Amino acid sequence: MSKRVYISADYSENSGDRDVVNLLNKWGNDNLHKVDFVDMAKVVSGSVSKDPDCRICDLKREFNQQINASSAVIIVIGDRTASREAGSACSRENNSQAECRCTPYKQNANGSKSCRVSRTVPSGESNVGNINNYSYLRHEFEQAKKSGKPIIVVYNSLRKETSWLPFYMKEYGLNAQPFWIINNFGQKVGNYDYIKKALGYV
Repeated sequence: MSKRVYISADYSENSGDRDVVNLLNKWGNDNLHKVDFVDMAKVVSGSVSKDPDCRICDLKREFNQQINASSAVIIVIGDRTASREAGSACSRENNSQAECRCTPYKQNANGSKSCRVSRTVPSGESNVGNINNYSYLRHEFEQAKKSGKPIIVVYNSLRKETSWLPFYMKEYGLNAQPFWIINNFGQKVGNYDYIKKALGYV
């Protein structure tokens, strides 16, 4: 049965972890592997990111919706995950609307605009509020944790790289596993058996 899995990763073009994400999605979509899932982070139909005035808080609200609709969350940790700050520029949580400005998503060249959030409200017991100064990666993790989703943490490495974990994820140091292994032919391949088991496929 197909699962809805949210994959959180650094998608930076030249220094991110797209290689892991691409292989996970290949496993989820082809007919050669038993895992069958939809990457909820790639559900783009009607995505707010298409709005030219899309803000940080809009994206985080959408992340919450996608994570809540998922059965598990896979978090990919790379060597730069801990230092990524995209999404952390919102200051509305502790300041008035008049004091805040932000830059619409992928519109850096056009400069910042005035904050659109006139008032903030409690996020509820199962959601992390979308008005915060977390990075996008931290927001995804905190939402997965607060909503009670199973969290699978893998390193974009052949080794356990506990020093790569952001401070807010240190509790996962014992359980996080390398995504890559060397097979019997000396080839670097994804640890399919681990992902299959972690997602509950026997």
